[in-house]
Amino acid sequence: MNSSNLERPFLGQHCTSPYPRREIVLRGIWLVVENTLFRWSPRPFHAWRAWLLRCFGATISDLAKVVVFPTVTVHFPWKLILEPRSMLGPHVRVYNIAPIRLGYGANVSQFTHLCAGSHDYLQWRLPTTFGPIVVGANAWLGAEVFVGPGVEIGELAVVGARSVVIADLPARKVCVGHPCRPIKDRSEPA
Repeated sequence: MNSSNLERPFLGQHCTSPYPRREIVLRGIWLVVENTLFRWSPRPFHAWRAWLLRCFGATISDLAKVVVFPTVTVHFPWKLILEPRSMLGPHVRVYNIAPIRLGYGANVSQFTHLCAGSHDYLQWRLPTTFGPIVVGANAWLGAEVFVGPGVEIGELAVVGARSVVIADLPARKVCVGHPCRPIKDRSEPA
């Protein structure tokens, strides 16, 4: 074979799925459920949607004590942990290719993207990388926040709207920006 017929390397070359066939099939079934029974359910039916998530392996101890809006998208329900009083607001995207945990009372506002994976750009095949996300007890993520893989947000932290969180955030701080950083202490709510 002469060298003029060789193709130059390209990103994504020889890329393969990191998921076993069983997980791919379950994901397909979940997509059907998510786009019908879940999505079409009336807005106040939070326990119903939590029950559907739990049927697909989500860890939710009390179905009546979580809030999950019908426009939420969850990639792998079996990698989602919702503690009581936690909330996934309208249009939240839960890309949980690694586990994502919301602590007691954690509040994730509309259009937030929790992204527990990425790709190793140092390799041509761009293998998937994984990093769990933990949102601490009573932390509040404002609208349109992006949280990257491997991030832990401390309890009672506040993350300002449209912030980009790519590193851990301490407890009891107000944090904003791109990249997100603590700017002041958060006092105990009244």
